[in-house]
Amino acid sequence: MPPRRQRPRESPALVAFGRQMRRLREAKDVKQETIAHLTKVSGPQVSRIESGKKRATRSFVVAVDDYLEAGGSLVSLWEDLNKDGHPVPIWFDWPQIEADAVMLICWQHSVIPGLAQTPAYALALLRGNQEAADARISRQAILTGDKDSNPPIVVFLLDEHVLHNLVGTPETMRAQLEHLLELSLLPNVTVQVVLSSGEHEGVLGAFVVATMEDRSEIAYIETAVRGITTDNPADLSSLARTLFELRSRALSQEMSRELIRKVIEER
Repeated sequence: MPPRRQRPRESPALVAFGRQMRRLREAKDVKQETIAHLTKVSGPQVSRIESGKKRATRSFVVAVDDYLEAGGSLVSLWEDLNKDGHPVPIWFDWPQIEADAVMLICWQHSVIPGLAQTPAYALALLRGNQEAADARISRQAILTGDKDSNPPIVVFLLDEHVLHNLVGTPETMRAQLEHLLELSLLPNVTVQVVLSSGEHEGVLGAFVVATMEDRSEIAYIETAVRGITTDNPADLSSLARTLFELRSRALSQEMSRELIRKVIEER
């Protein structure tokens, strides 16, 4: 068996951007703490951006470019690295974005979202790939936070079809739905079911919108080929309209729980 390719820990684009930002900052004799105060992010986050370990949001880059009087050069570099001839920027690290977010709104029309899956459900969905399933389940630690961080607000918007779409065995599905009910009792988690009747833009695809500490947003959009990450204002505006429509069609949290309980009883 050939050795598995290892994903690089840092993307070349991230490193390139971070180095240029550091050069511009040091040329102006500006401290990292000043940038942190200006952009309302933590000092360690600024350090991670400059070392190529964290992706900067566009709003962050605009603020830094203006403060350092870079004449738009930093913004241009950020935009060039995002384009790079590809629809998917290589320097988005979604698991890290997910972990850093203060709010996540997840829409799913076919399966339970990864953050809400049980190990058995994830394993069935990933066709027995234990390593991938373990990695997915490990991300769920953000739902409860730890002593150093508060958990994000998480909203799961699920099409009614998700509750009936059999993944794995009936026992797997029953345990999954019971787990979904348990998650809905967490103070920072909301589960709402969107009734399947009628047409709406949500049928076009699943997505997650992450709101960061600086109030900027980044979205992860699922496709048949791969996930697309974007913080393009036009994309975010389109997703915001879709979310508005979905929320208007969604049952309340309590009504959603009742529907989930009813589906469990029918299994």
